This record gives sequence, structure tokens and C-alpha cells, in this order.
Amino acid sequence: MAAMQAGKRRARFSITPYLFISPWALGFLFFTLGPLVFSLTMSFYDWPVVGERTFVGLDNYRTMLMDDPMFWESLGITSRFALIYVPFNIVLSFLLALLLHHARFGVGFFRTAFYLPSVISGVALVMIWNWIYSSEYGLLNYMLSFAGIGPVNWLGDKNLAVVAIIVASLWGLGGTMLILLTGLKGIPRELYEAATVSGVPGWAQMLFITLPMLGPMLVFTFITSIIAAFQQLTIALLLTKGGPQNATYFFAMYIYDNAFKFYEMGYAAAGSWIMFLIVLALSMLVMRWSAAWSYYEGELKSKDGGHDA
Repeated sequence: MAAMQAGKRRARFSITPYLFISPWALGFLFFTLGPLVFSLTMSFYDWPVVGERTFVGLDNYRTMLMDDPMFWESLGITSRFALIYVPFNIVLSFLLALLLHHARFGVGFFRTAFYLPSVISGVALVMIWNWIYSSEYGLLNYMLSFAGIGPVNWLGDKNLAVVAIIVASLWGLGGTMLILLTGLKGIPRELYEAATVSGVPGWAQMLFITLPMLGPMLVFTFITSIIAAFQQLTIALLLTKGGPQNATYFFAMYIYDNAFKFYEMGYAAAGSWIMFLIVLALSMLVMRWSAAWSYYEGELKSKDGGHDA
């Protein structure tokens, strides 16, 4: 009897951890892994919303890469957007985090003020920026009028529309700033004190202490910024609808139109997987590049720039 009770207790204890992780496991299975596998399957089919589905193999990928000029145009626009947005997002977030880290008063207020725009819904954010950029009653043109500058069509000029979307996208950098601020607060003060006593100037402390110690956070924000740039859709869709003259026709909008405007779900799924592969490749390059300058606790840098345990 005692042996049976002990066996039941062991069985109960062995099942308990799995019960705790089961909500996450089920959520991952049904809302992440399942849709991923389903979308990969769709990408090999001519999959209309209504009608018969036909297996086409790699034809969707071949057509997109070889015969669809809008694919390359939208990818080029997104790449140019990312080349501007990603550095600005990281640099501005780092500068704000640095200011808050060294601030003497009002840290809580400014931290909340900078972070608040990042939690505003995309539609509300677009409505705010639509009011700011309006060529008729916009706040920005109203302020420029005091300097004698006439109304500017921010969203109707193909050279200014991308800039307008970049600025609107940077409005939500509070989340990145908060991550970097947390990283700055985690750097031991003893390192700076020892460097100061040794006569190391401030710029050298920033270059050889702050940035390497903040390396993992910078890598994370770099990758998430790349992902955000390639997934840019809501702001461009609601502000410019891809115009003027396709100047803001981002890759995510190209996928969106194929799925919900032309109802070619298989073709859109193929585009999504191409985006995934591009982002994956860029993320791997960032992680490989970061090994030369990023510091991870418990690791030593080897002579070839990598890390040894």
C-alpha cells in the first residue's frame, strides 16, 4: 500500500510541471507553430479565397522573384526605409536612455512620457499624425507658417512621404529606449569609478565600457528594429495607402494586397516566407557581427573576435 501511494505521489509530481507549462505549449502549438506550418503549406498552392486549390510547387516563389516587378519595387522601398529607420531608432533611443540615466529629477515623468506613445494603438497614432501632416489644417504647416513657409504637402509629395512615415514610426521608440535604459542601469558603477581613477576620459568610457556592456541589449534592439521596419504596414496603409506614386508601397503592404485585395492567399503566403527568410538572414548577420564588440557575462573574447566560455 505504501509503495502504491509513493508511486501515485511521484506520478503527480512528474505531471505537475507539464500542467503549468501546458497553457503556453497549447498557445504556441495553435497560435504560432500551427499557423506557420499552414502558411508554408499555402505557399505551395494556388489558394484562392473561393474556389479550388491547386498545388503549384515553387511557382509562387519563382513568379514573385522572376516575373513580378512590384515585388522588387516594394522590397527596395522597404530596404531604404529600414536603412534610415533602424539607425535612427537605435541612436535616438540610446540618447534618450542616456539622458534619463544621468537625469537628476523628473526621471519617472519623462520615462512615462517617452514610453507612452509606444503603447498607443496604430490607428490612434495614425489619426494624430494625419492631423499633424494635413496640408490644409495640419499642426506642422501651422507652425511653419510663422517662419513664412507655405503649406507643404507632406503626404502628397513622393519625396516627403517616406520621411513623414519615418518620423511617425520613430514616435514609438519609447519601448526601445526603456530596454536600453534597463541595460544602462545594469552596468556596474565600479567599472566607471575604476576608469575615472585611472584617468580614462568620458568618451573612452563610453566606447570601451558602456557600449560593450550594453551589447546584448543593442543586438536585441537592432534585430527588433529590423523586424519592425520590414513589417511596416499600419502607418503607411492608413496615411498614404502606398502612395504617392507607390513611394510608400512597403513589402508588407504588397503582401497585404495580394492576400486581401487580389485574394491570392498562396501567393501572399510565399511573400511572407520570403520576408521571414530575409529578416532571418539579416538577424544572423547582426548576431555574427555583434560577436566582435558585444560583451556577454561569463565569456571571454578570443583573439579572432569570437567568445570563449
